[in-house]
Amino acid sequence: MERPAWAPRSIDISVPSVARIYDYYLGGSHNFEVDREAARKAMEFLPGLPKIMQANRAFMRRAVRFAAAEEGITQFLDIGSGIPTFGTVHEVAQAARPGARVVYVDHDPVAVAHSQAVLEGDADTAVVAADLRKPQEILASEEVRGLLDLGRPVALLLVAVLHFVEDADEPGAAVRELSEALAPGSMLVLTHASYEGIPLPTEQAEGAVDVYKDIRNPLIMRTRDEIARFFEGYEMVEPGLVPMPDWRPDTAPEDEDPFAYSGFAGVGRAA
Repeated sequence: MERPAWAPRSIDISVPSVARIYDYYLGGSHNFEVDREAARKAMEFLPGLPKIMQANRAFMRRAVRFAAAEEGITQFLDIGSGIPTFGTVHEVAQAARPGARVVYVDHDPVAVAHSQAVLEGDADTAVVAADLRKPQEILASEEVRGLLDLGRPVALLLVAVLHFVEDADEPGAAVRELSEALAPGSMLVLTHASYEGIPLPTEQAEGAVDVYKDIRNPLIMRTRDEIARFFEGYEMVEPGLVPMPDWRPDTAPEDEDPFAYSGFAGVGRAA
C-alpha cells in the first residue's frame, strides 16, 4: 500500500480511523482503502451515513454562525475536529466575526497533520494533538493558552465526538471539566448519535454500530435523555436538543433526507 505524501510517517495505514472514515462520507480525499472499506461495510446497514454526516456539518456551521454573529463569541475550541473540509469552524467564525480565534483538537495524526498544513500562516488558528478524555492536557496546551483567553466566553464544540467515548471513560466528567474552565457566557455546541430518529429498524442500524466495534472505535448510541445530561449547568438555546435539521434551519425541514434526523444537536449557554 503506497503512503501518500500527506500521511505522517508515524501512522499505520492498515488500520481504519474514525476521522478518515468521516472524511470519506463527506466526499474528502484524505482517506485510505482500509477506511473506505469500513465505511462501505457500515453503509450496507445504514446507507444514509453520508447524509447524517452532512446534516452534522450543516448544523455545526449554523451553530458557529449563531455563536459568532448573534452571541458575539470570538473564541472557539473544537474538540474532535477531524480533517478540515469545506466550511470549517474558522472559515465560518471568521466570516461572521473577523479575527475570531479557533483551536482545533484531535487525536488522529492525519487530522492533526492535515489541519496544520491547511492552517499554516493563519495566526488566529492552532491545532492540538490531544484526546477529549484528558481535558487537562487540552486546557494546559500552549496552543489553548496562547490563543484563547479562558476569562472570556468560548464556544466549546463537541460535534460527533462524544459517541466515541464509552461510559467507562466518563464522557460526562470530561464535558464538566472543560465547561468549568470556561467563562460565563460560554457556549456548548454538541451533536450525538442515537437510535432515535433513524428511519430503519434498530436491529439493522446495530449492524453499522458493530462495524465501528470491529475497528476498535465503538460507537456508543445514547438516548435523547442521556445526551441532554451533557448540558447540565447550561441554559438551552431555543429550540433545545432536537434532531440536527430542526436546529434553526436555513431551509425547509421537509426538504431534508430522512437520515438527517438520526441523532441530536443542541447549543447551551453557560450562566
